[in-house]
Amino acid sequence: MEVDHYENFPVASILLPKRLRAPVGVIYHVARTADDIADEGVFDPAERHARLADFRAGLDAVAAGHSAPVHPMLFEKLAGVVAEYGLPLTPFYDLVSAFDQDIETTRYADWPALMDYCRRSANPVGRLMLHLVDAGTPENLADSDAICTALQIINFWQDVGIDWKKGRIYMPLCDLERFKVTERHIDQQICDNAWRALMRHEIDHARSMIIGGAPLAVRLPGRFGLELCSVVQGGLRILEKIEQADYDVFRKRPVLNSLDWAVIGVRSLAMRLRGRLGMQLRSVVS
Repeated sequence: MEVDHYENFPVASILLPKRLRAPVGVIYHVARTADDIADEGVFDPAERHARLADFRAGLDAVAAGHSAPVHPMLFEKLAGVVAEYGLPLTPFYDLVSAFDQDIETTRYADWPALMDYCRRSANPVGRLMLHLVDAGTPENLADSDAICTALQIINFWQDVGIDWKKGRIYMPLCDLERFKVTERHIDQQICDNAWRALMRHEIDHARSMIIGGAPLAVRLPGRFGLELCSVVQGGLRILEKIEQADYDVFRKRPVLNSLDWAVIGVRSLAMRLRGRLGMQLRSVVS
C-alpha cells in the first residue's frame, strides 16, 4: 500500500527523508485502516461505530503499554513509533473521531462546523509529521494546521461530484444559500453563474488559507522543507486547474499530470531557493 494513496498525507515519496519513510508508513497505515472502517465495505452504521470503538481501544492499549485487542501487529508497530519519536496520541484519537463522524454526518451548516471537522480529519497528519522531525513549535503547528485544512478543503472542491455519489456535501450550506446554489446544481451538474460564483469564493478561501500557512515550508530545513513546498504548490496547482476548467469540477475533475508535476517541481525549487513565496504565488491571489 502506497502512502500517497491517502489524500491528506503530505508526502512526496522521493523527497521524504529515508529515515522517515518507515514511521510515516506506520502512521499512514493506522489512518488508512481507521478511515476504511468508516468508509469501505458493506457494514451498517452501527457496526462501523462499533468497529471504530474497538480501534479506539487499540489506541488506549498503546497509551497503557498493553497489547491491543484488535489489529495487534499494527498497534505494536505504532507503539514502537510513538516510543521512538515521542509522538502524542491525541492526533490519532482526533482522526478516529473524524472518521466516526463521517459515518452519518453528510452536511455542514457553516464554516465553524466544517473547520472543526478538518481540525480532526486533516490537521493531525501535519502535527504528527512535525513531531517526527522535532519541530512541533506553536508557530509551526499553527501554519501546519492552515496547510492541512486547506488541502482537505481543496480535495473537497476537487471531489464535489464524487462526494455527492456518497451522499455528502462538504461545502457549507450557508455558502450555498448565499450564492443561491441548491443541491440540484450538484445532482444535475449545473455550472451556471451562481455555481461559478460559489466556486470562486470557495477557491479564494482555500488559497488564502494555504498561502497563510506556506511560510512553514520555507522555514523548515532540508528535504522535509522542500517536501512541504511541493505540497503547498500541489494544492495551489489544483486550484488553478479548477479555475482553468471554468469551475466545472463535474466534467473536468482536476488531476495532476506529468506537466503539472514538472510545474510544481520548478515552483517548489524556486520557492525554496528564494526562501519566500515569491511573485508567482502573490500573483495568484491578486
